[in-house]
Amino acid sequence: MTFRVFRVEVRAVRKLSPSFLRVTFTGDDLDAFEDTGWDQRIKLVLPLPDSGVAHMPAGPDWYAKWRELPEERRNPIRTYTTRYVRPAVRELDLDVVLHGDGGPAARWAQTVRPGDIVGLVGPDADAGGPHGGIEFHPPADGRPLLLAGDETAVPAVATIVEQLPRGARGEVLLEVPESGDILELGAPAGLRITWLARDGAAHGSLLVPAVTSAAGRLLAKAPALAAVGGGTVLDDIDVDTEILWEVPEDGASGGDLYAWLAGEAGVIKTLRRHLVSERGVDRKAVAFMGYWRLGRTEDDL
Repeated sequence: MTFRVFRVEVRAVRKLSPSFLRVTFTGDDLDAFEDTGWDQRIKLVLPLPDSGVAHMPAGPDWYAKWRELPEERRNPIRTYTTRYVRPAVRELDLDVVLHGDGGPAARWAQTVRPGDIVGLVGPDADAGGPHGGIEFHPPADGRPLLLAGDETAVPAVATIVEQLPRGARGEVLLEVPESGDILELGAPAGLRITWLARDGAAHGSLLVPAVTSAAGRLLAKAPALAAVGGGTVLDDIDVDTEILWEVPEDGASGGDLYAWLAGEAGVIKTLRRHLVSERGVDRKAVAFMGYWRLGRTEDDL
Protein backbone atom coordinates (compact mmCIF):
# COMPACT_ATOMS: atom_id res chain seq x y z
CA MET A 1 0.00 0.00 0.00
CA THR A 2 1.22 3.50 -0.82
CA PHE A 3 0.06 4.96 2.49
CA ARG A 4 1.64 7.63 4.64
CA VAL A 5 1.11 9.18 8.08
CA PHE A 6 -0.72 12.51 8.25
CA ARG A 7 -0.64 14.60 11.42
CA VAL A 8 -4.05 16.31 11.64
CA GLU A 9 -6.17 18.48 13.90
CA VAL A 10 -9.83 18.04 14.71
CA ARG A 11 -11.70 20.92 13.07
CA ALA A 12 -15.28 20.00 13.97
CA VAL A 13 -17.32 17.36 15.77
CA ARG A 14 -20.98 16.74 14.95
CA LYS A 15 -23.30 14.08 16.32
CA LEU A 16 -25.32 12.62 13.46
CA SER A 17 -27.51 10.32 15.55
CA PRO A 18 -27.42 8.52 18.91
CA SER A 19 -24.79 6.08 17.55
CA PHE A 20 -22.86 8.08 14.93
CA LEU A 21 -20.40 10.93 15.31
CA ARG A 22 -18.83 12.84 12.41
CA VAL A 23 -15.32 14.13 13.04
CA THR A 24 -13.80 16.58 10.56
CA PHE A 25 -10.01 16.79 10.38
CA THR A 26 -7.72 19.36 8.84
CA GLY A 27 -3.99 19.41 8.25
CA ASP A 28 -1.35 21.28 6.27
CA ASP A 29 -0.64 18.28 4.04
CA LEU A 30 -4.14 16.83 3.66
CA ASP A 31 -4.11 18.13 0.10
CA ALA A 32 -1.88 15.09 -0.51
CA PHE A 33 -4.49 12.66 0.85
CA GLU A 34 -5.80 10.77 -2.18
CA ASP A 35 -9.59 10.76 -2.56
CA THR A 36 -10.01 7.20 -3.83
CA GLY A 37 -13.71 6.83 -2.99
CA TRP A 38 -15.73 3.68 -2.35
CA ASP A 39 -14.93 1.83 0.90
CA GLN A 40 -11.42 3.20 1.39
CA ARG A 41 -9.97 1.90 4.66
CA ILE A 42 -7.57 4.09 6.60
CA LYS A 43 -6.04 4.07 10.07
CA LEU A 44 -6.81 6.48 12.89
CA VAL A 45 -3.85 6.99 15.24
CA LEU A 46 -5.28 7.75 18.67
CA PRO A 47 -3.43 10.07 21.06
CA LEU A 48 -1.79 8.84 24.25
CA PRO A 49 -2.80 10.64 27.48
CA ASP A 50 0.64 12.05 28.21
CA SER A 51 2.26 12.48 24.78
CA GLY A 52 -0.51 12.67 22.18
CA VAL A 53 0.96 11.48 18.87
CA ALA A 54 4.47 12.84 19.49
CA HIS A 55 6.04 9.37 19.32
CA MET A 56 4.16 8.20 16.20
CA PRO A 57 6.73 7.37 13.49
CA ALA A 58 6.41 8.72 9.95
CA GLY A 59 7.99 7.69 6.66
CA PRO A 60 7.50 4.56 4.53
CA ASP A 61 8.56 2.25 7.37
CA TRP A 62 6.24 3.80 9.94
CA TYR A 63 4.56 0.49 10.80
CA ALA A 64 7.78 -1.38 11.56
CA LYS A 65 8.99 1.51 13.70
CA TRP A 66 5.64 1.72 15.49
CA ARG A 67 5.85 -1.97 16.37
CA GLU A 68 9.32 -1.48 17.80
CA LEU A 69 8.19 1.24 20.21
CA PRO A 70 7.82 0.43 23.91
CA GLU A 71 4.20 -0.35 24.70
CA GLU A 72 3.73 2.84 26.71
CA ARG A 73 4.74 4.91 23.64
CA ARG A 74 2.79 2.94 21.05
CA ASN A 75 -0.32 4.83 20.00
CA PRO A 76 -3.51 2.74 19.61
CA ILE A 77 -4.47 2.42 15.94
CA ARG A 78 -7.96 1.65 14.69
CA THR A 79 -9.38 1.04 11.22
CA TYR A 80 -12.05 3.30 9.72
CA THR A 81 -13.53 4.17 6.33
CA THR A 82 -13.22 7.65 4.89
CA ARG A 83 -16.60 9.36 4.57
CA TYR A 84 -15.69 12.54 2.68
CA VAL A 85 -12.28 13.72 1.48
CA ARG A 86 -11.82 17.35 0.39
CA PRO A 87 -8.16 17.73 -0.61
CA ALA A 88 -8.68 21.21 -2.09
CA VAL A 89 -9.54 22.59 1.37
CA ARG A 90 -7.40 20.09 3.31
CA GLU A 91 -10.30 18.39 5.09
CA LEU A 92 -11.42 14.83 5.75
CA ASP A 93 -14.51 13.43 7.50
CA LEU A 94 -14.75 10.20 9.47
CA ASP A 95 -18.04 8.85 10.76
CA VAL A 96 -17.40 7.06 14.04
CA VAL A 97 -19.71 4.57 15.74
CA LEU A 98 -20.34 5.43 19.39
CA HIS A 99 -20.30 2.30 21.50
CA GLY A 100 -19.53 1.51 25.11
CA ASP A 101 -16.91 -1.23 24.89
CA GLY A 102 -14.45 0.82 26.94
CA GLY A 103 -11.71 0.57 24.32
CA PRO A 104 -9.35 3.37 23.20
CA ALA A 105 -11.53 4.40 20.25
CA ALA A 106 -14.70 4.50 22.36
CA ARG A 107 -13.01 6.65 25.00
CA TRP A 108 -11.59 8.99 22.37
CA ALA A 109 -14.97 9.40 20.64
CA GLN A 110 -16.61 10.36 23.93
CA THR A 111 -14.17 13.19 24.59
CA VAL A 112 -12.91 14.37 21.19
CA ARG A 113 -13.17 18.11 20.59
CA PRO A 114 -11.92 20.70 18.08
CA GLY A 115 -8.20 21.39 18.41
CA ASP A 116 -7.25 17.82 19.35
CA ILE A 117 -4.28 16.37 17.44
CA VAL A 118 -4.33 12.82 16.05
CA GLY A 119 -2.79 10.89 13.19
CA LEU A 120 -4.28 9.43 10.03
CA VAL A 121 -2.66 6.79 7.86
CA GLY A 122 -4.05 6.90 4.36
CA PRO A 123 -3.33 6.93 0.61
CA ASP A 124 -0.58 9.28 -0.48
CA ALA A 125 -1.53 11.17 -3.64
CA ASP A 126 2.13 12.01 -4.29
CA ALA A 127 3.06 8.32 -4.41
CA GLY A 128 0.65 7.35 -7.17
CA GLY A 129 -1.55 4.28 -7.08
CA PRO A 130 -3.12 1.88 -6.76
CA HIS A 131 -3.15 2.36 -3.01
CA GLY A 132 -5.11 -0.66 -1.79
CA GLY A 133 -7.64 -0.73 1.03
CA ILE A 134 -10.68 -0.78 -1.28
CA GLU A 135 -12.82 -3.92 -1.46
CA PHE A 136 -15.87 -2.68 -3.38
CA HIS A 137 -15.49 -3.50 -7.09
CA PRO A 138 -18.80 -2.73 -8.80
CA PRO A 139 -19.63 -4.81 -11.88
CA ALA A 140 -19.83 -2.99 -15.18
CA ASP A 141 -22.69 -5.11 -16.51
CA GLY A 142 -25.48 -3.59 -14.44
CA ARG A 143 -26.32 -6.72 -12.45
CA PRO A 144 -28.18 -6.21 -9.13
CA LEU A 145 -26.24 -5.18 -6.03
CA LEU A 146 -26.69 -6.49 -2.50
CA LEU A 147 -24.98 -4.36 0.16
CA ALA A 148 -25.47 -5.28 3.80
CA GLY A 149 -23.92 -4.72 7.19
CA ASP A 150 -24.29 -3.52 10.75
CA GLU A 151 -23.50 -0.07 12.15
CA THR A 152 -19.75 -0.52 11.63
CA ALA A 153 -20.40 -0.85 7.89
CA VAL A 154 -22.73 2.16 7.60
CA PRO A 155 -19.99 4.74 6.77
CA ALA A 156 -18.59 2.52 4.01
CA VAL A 157 -22.00 1.68 2.57
CA ALA A 158 -23.11 5.31 2.73
CA THR A 159 -20.03 6.41 0.79
CA ILE A 160 -20.48 3.64 -1.77
CA VAL A 161 -24.14 4.29 -2.56
CA GLU A 162 -23.57 8.03 -2.95
CA GLN A 163 -20.99 7.32 -5.65
CA LEU A 164 -22.88 4.67 -7.59
CA PRO A 165 -24.12 5.38 -11.10
CA ARG A 166 -27.68 6.70 -11.09
CA GLY A 167 -28.82 3.57 -12.92
CA ALA A 168 -27.59 1.19 -10.22
CA ARG A 169 -30.19 -1.20 -8.82
CA GLY A 170 -30.47 -3.67 -5.97
CA GLU A 171 -30.89 -3.66 -2.20
CA VAL A 172 -29.08 -2.14 0.78
CA LEU A 173 -29.70 -3.53 4.27
CA LEU A 174 -28.28 -1.77 7.31
CA GLU A 175 -28.74 -2.96 10.90
CA VAL A 176 -28.25 -0.19 13.47
CA PRO A 177 -28.66 0.02 17.26
CA GLU A 178 -31.84 2.12 17.30
CA SER A 179 -34.39 3.86 15.11
CA GLY A 180 -32.78 7.24 15.72
CA ASP A 181 -29.75 6.03 13.75
CA ILE A 182 -31.53 6.05 10.40
CA LEU A 183 -29.64 8.50 8.17
CA GLU A 184 -30.45 10.14 4.86
CA LEU A 185 -28.43 8.66 1.99
CA GLY A 186 -28.19 10.03 -1.53
CA ALA A 187 -28.72 6.69 -3.26
CA PRO A 188 -29.85 5.95 -6.84
CA ALA A 189 -33.60 5.54 -7.23
CA GLY A 190 -33.24 1.88 -8.19
CA LEU A 191 -31.49 0.99 -4.96
CA ARG A 192 -33.87 -0.07 -2.22
CA ILE A 193 -32.52 0.91 1.23
CA THR A 194 -33.85 -0.81 4.34
CA TRP A 195 -32.81 0.23 7.83
CA LEU A 196 -33.12 -2.40 10.54
CA ALA A 197 -33.22 -0.89 14.05
CA ARG A 198 -32.40 -3.48 16.72
CA ASP A 199 -33.83 -1.46 19.62
CA GLY A 200 -32.51 -4.03 22.07
CA ALA A 201 -32.61 -7.11 19.85
CA ALA A 202 -29.54 -9.31 19.44
CA HIS A 203 -26.81 -8.40 16.98
CA GLY A 204 -27.57 -9.85 13.55
CA SER A 205 -31.05 -11.01 14.51
CA LEU A 206 -32.58 -8.60 11.98
CA LEU A 207 -29.82 -8.55 9.38
CA VAL A 208 -29.62 -12.30 8.73
CA PRO A 209 -33.30 -12.84 7.82
CA ALA A 210 -33.38 -9.57 5.88
CA VAL A 211 -30.41 -10.59 3.72
CA THR A 212 -31.90 -14.06 3.22
CA SER A 213 -35.15 -12.50 2.05
CA ALA A 214 -33.40 -9.97 -0.21
CA ALA A 215 -31.32 -12.71 -1.83
CA GLY A 216 -34.51 -14.57 -2.59
CA ARG A 217 -35.95 -11.50 -4.32
CA LEU A 218 -32.81 -10.66 -6.27
CA LEU A 219 -32.21 -14.26 -7.31
CA ALA A 220 -35.84 -15.14 -7.92
CA LYS A 221 -34.99 -17.16 -11.05
CA ALA A 222 -32.39 -19.24 -9.17
CA PRO A 223 -33.97 -21.37 -6.39
CA ALA A 224 -31.95 -22.02 -3.27
CA LEU A 225 -29.51 -24.85 -3.90
CA ALA A 226 -30.05 -26.13 -0.38
CA ALA A 227 -33.43 -27.39 -1.52
CA VAL A 228 -31.81 -29.68 -4.08
CA GLY A 229 -28.71 -30.62 -2.10
CA GLY A 230 -26.31 -28.53 -4.17
CA GLY A 231 -24.10 -25.52 -3.52
CA THR A 232 -20.43 -24.79 -2.94
CA VAL A 233 -18.82 -26.37 0.10
CA LEU A 234 -16.94 -23.64 1.97
CA ASP A 235 -13.90 -24.03 4.17
CA ASP A 236 -14.87 -23.43 7.77
CA ILE A 237 -13.46 -20.27 9.36
CA ASP A 238 -13.11 -19.99 13.12
CA VAL A 239 -14.00 -16.33 13.56
CA ASP A 240 -12.72 -16.41 17.15
CA THR A 241 -9.17 -17.12 15.99
CA GLU A 242 -9.12 -16.11 12.31
CA ILE A 243 -10.07 -12.99 10.37
CA LEU A 244 -12.99 -13.47 7.99
CA TRP A 245 -11.97 -11.45 4.96
CA GLU A 246 -12.80 -12.92 1.57
CA VAL A 247 -12.61 -10.57 -1.38
CA PRO A 248 -12.00 -11.74 -4.95
CA GLU A 249 -8.79 -10.32 -6.35
CA ASP A 250 -10.26 -9.81 -9.80
CA GLY A 251 -13.40 -8.06 -8.58
CA ALA A 252 -16.95 -8.91 -9.69
CA SER A 253 -16.16 -11.24 -12.56
CA GLY A 254 -19.24 -13.47 -12.73
CA GLY A 255 -22.66 -14.41 -11.48
CA ASP A 256 -26.14 -12.88 -11.43
CA LEU A 257 -25.54 -10.73 -8.35
CA TYR A 258 -22.76 -8.67 -6.80
CA ALA A 259 -22.75 -8.72 -3.00
CA TRP A 260 -20.73 -6.75 -0.44
CA LEU A 261 -21.26 -7.62 3.23
CA ALA A 262 -19.43 -6.37 6.30
CA GLY A 263 -19.90 -6.27 10.05
CA GLU A 264 -19.71 -8.64 13.01
CA ALA A 265 -17.72 -11.68 11.90
CA GLY A 266 -20.11 -14.33 13.24
CA VAL A 267 -23.04 -12.74 11.41
CA ILE A 268 -21.06 -12.33 8.19
CA LYS A 269 -19.98 -15.98 8.36
CA THR A 270 -23.64 -17.02 8.52
CA LEU A 271 -24.51 -14.83 5.53
CA ARG A 272 -21.49 -16.11 3.59
CA ARG A 273 -22.71 -19.67 4.03
CA HIS A 274 -26.24 -18.77 2.96
CA LEU A 275 -25.29 -16.83 -0.17
CA VAL A 276 -22.55 -19.12 -1.46
CA SER A 277 -23.51 -22.59 -0.23
CA GLU A 278 -27.30 -22.30 -0.16
CA ARG A 279 -28.01 -19.72 -2.86
CA GLY A 280 -25.14 -20.53 -5.20
CA VAL A 281 -23.83 -16.97 -5.52
CA ASP A 282 -20.52 -16.98 -7.40
CA ARG A 283 -17.62 -16.47 -4.96
CA LYS A 284 -15.94 -14.27 -7.58
CA ALA A 285 -18.78 -11.78 -7.23
CA VAL A 286 -19.02 -11.34 -3.49
CA ALA A 287 -17.01 -9.67 -0.73
CA PHE A 288 -17.37 -10.82 2.89
CA MET A 289 -15.61 -8.83 5.61
CA GLY A 290 -15.66 -9.44 9.34
CA TYR A 291 -15.01 -5.92 10.61
CA TRP A 292 -15.14 -7.01 14.25
CA ARG A 293 -15.99 -9.94 16.50
CA LEU A 294 -18.49 -9.86 19.35
CA GLY A 295 -16.61 -9.93 22.67
CA ARG A 296 -13.23 -9.10 21.13
CA THR A 297 -11.28 -5.93 20.36
CA GLU A 298 -9.15 -5.06 17.33
CA ASP A 299 -6.06 -5.72 19.47
CA ASP A 300 -7.16 -9.36 19.78
CA LEU A 301 -7.14 -9.98 16.04
